[in-house]
Amino acid sequence: MPIRPENRARYPKDWKQIVEKVRERSGNRCEGSPDFPDCRAANGEPHPETGSRVVLTTAHLDHVPEHCDLENLRHWCQRCHLNYDKHHHAETMRATRRARLAVADLFANLGE
Repeated sequence: MPIRPENRARYPKDWKQIVEKVRERSGNRCEGSPDFPDCRAANGEPHPETGSRVVLTTAHLDHVPEHCDLENLRHWCQRCHLNYDKHHHAETMRATRRARLAVADLFANLGE
């Protein structure tokens, strides 16, 4: 997944070299996630389960971009990465909705 512009500064300057170490470790294949531990989908090839072209990404297990120890990073296909992040994405979505509602309430109260 591409790094969002607002998070770019959170990644170390040598991020590309770190990703290359993860790629070497993985053999350019998915390293498998907790829900799909045997996934070994090959980068650029059709995924054996979904049929979509595999694009491997480097994932932070703790979702903290600054924490780039190799033990905290995994090389994952889209299915494994999105499945692993589903709870994190849901919480982020809830926080965004709460913030939007708070702003809407603030503006609603200004009109009174």
